[in-house]
Amino acid sequence: MNLKYEKQLKKGVLEILVLRLLAEEAKYGYLIIQELRERGGDLFSLKEGTLYPILYRLEEDQLVESQWSAPKGKETARKYYKITPSGRQELIQMTELWDAFSGAVTTVLHNDQSK
Repeated sequence: MNLKYEKQLKKGVLEILVLRLLAEEAKYGYLIIQELRERGGDLFSLKEGTLYPILYRLEEDQLVESQWSAPKGKETARKYYKITPSGRQELIQMTELWDAFSGAVTTVLHNDQSK
């Protein structure tokens, strides 16, 4: 696949995927990266330099909020992100939009008018 097009497609969907993961429970950045990779395969293999700007934008838009955990034993403090009530509402709207969008794209891609 052409990397340019793959990046463009990913760019439009990463925010909704991050919100979806945070709707389950609060998570720190590396855990979000791991879960995206596990659930989406190599297609959603992100680097920290891609994820953190997304988290910062979502936080700026008040769709997520962050809080540092207290260090436990040898474990260092981690910054956890959780979805806000307005983030949950936005996720619902984004999911509805995505469903309509992806359905329309699928229809166009697989509707062969030449038959």
